[in-house]
Amino acid sequence: MNSKKTVAVIFGGQSSEHEVSRTSAMLMLNALDKDKYQVLPVGITKKGQWLIYNGPVEYVKNGEWEKYGVPASLSTDATKKCFLKIVNGSVKEIPVDVVIPVLHGAWGEDGTIQGLLEMAQIPYVGCGVLASAISMDKVFTKLIAKSVRIPQAKYLWVHKYDLNEKREKIMDQVEKKLGYPCFVKPSNAGSSVGISKAKNREQLSAALDYAAGYDGKVIVEEAIDAREFECAVMGNEDVMVSGVGEVLSAAEFYDYDAKYNNNESRTVIPAEIEPEKAEEMRRIARKIFRAVDGAGLARVDFFVDRKTGKVLFNELNTMPGFTSISMYPMLWEAAGMSNREMVDRFIELALTRDTGIRG
Repeated sequence: MNSKKTVAVIFGGQSSEHEVSRTSAMLMLNALDKDKYQVLPVGITKKGQWLIYNGPVEYVKNGEWEKYGVPASLSTDATKKCFLKIVNGSVKEIPVDVVIPVLHGAWGEDGTIQGLLEMAQIPYVGCGVLASAISMDKVFTKLIAKSVRIPQAKYLWVHKYDLNEKREKIMDQVEKKLGYPCFVKPSNAGSSVGISKAKNREQLSAALDYAAGYDGKVIVEEAIDAREFECAVMGNEDVMVSGVGEVLSAAEFYDYDAKYNNNESRTVIPAEIEPEKAEEMRRIARKIFRAVDGAGLARVDFFVDRKTGKVLFNELNTMPGFTSISMYPMLWEAAGMSNREMVDRFIELALTRDTGIRG
C-alpha cells in the first residue's frame, strides 16, 4: 500500500506574475522529498487552462511545460478530493492530500483559489480566503494595520472610476497631504508591478493611469527616505518569525525590474541594524499576521526612516516569491532550515490548520 501523500503544486496562473510563479514553483518541486510525497505538478496557462505536467522540472521555468501538459481541472466535489485528468475524452480521478498553490497575484494570492480548495475540502498551504484577500489588497491591509495601531506611511486611495471626473481634486489632495515625491500603486498587485514614483503633478497624473491599468483601486503613499527590510512568518496558532533581512535596490526604488532583472540589487541577511529595531519588526510581523487571520506563511515588509529611525509597516505577502533571489527562503535558510524542511513544515501546517469550517 502506498503511504506517500500526494502533493499537488499549482503554478503559473493568469496574473501579471505568471513567470515569477513558475520560477517559485521550481523551488517547491525540487524541495519536495520524493520518498515522502507523490508530486503532481499542475500548471495554469496565462489564458486560464489547467494542465497536469509530468516532464522535466526545468521546463516549468522556461515555459516549455505547456507543450506537454494534459488538460485537467480541480473537482469541487468534496467527496472526491481530486483533480480530474482528461485524456482522449476519458476522465481519470487523481486523489490529492494537499495542494501547494504557488500562485502570485490575482486569481491565486487573493483568496480565489483558496476558496475553490475550501469548497473541495482539500487542505492547502498558506493563508485562508479572508487573510489572502485582505493582504492582497493594500488598501484593506492598511485599514487593518491602522485598526491595531501599527505605524505606517501616510497614504490616500481612490477608485479608478473617480479619475475621470475628480482627477484634479484627487491630485490636489495628494499634494496637500503627501506632497512630492510620492509612490503610486495598484491596490491589488504584487512583485512591485504597476508602481511609479511621481515627482510632480504631470507625473502623478500619468502614474495614476498606469496603476489603474492593473486594478480598480489606486493607492498613493508618501515617499520616505528609508531602508527596506523583510522578515518571514510561519505557523498557525504558534507563529514563528525569522530574523530580518535588508533589501538593497539597484534602482531608485525596488520595482519589478530592480527585483528580478537587475543583478546589482541584493539582500543582506542578517540585516545590519540595531537589535531593538529588528525585534520591533519581528513583533509587528507577528501582530499583523494575527490581525489579518494569517495561517501557514507570509512575508512582512518594512521601512525604517533614515531620518527618524522609525519602523513603518509596508505590506504583507501571503505567498511570497520562492525564486533564487527571494528573501523568504533565504531568511529561513539563515536560521538553519533547509528548503526541504521548510516545505515539509508548510505541508504539516496545511494538514493541521483549523479552517473553522463546520458542516
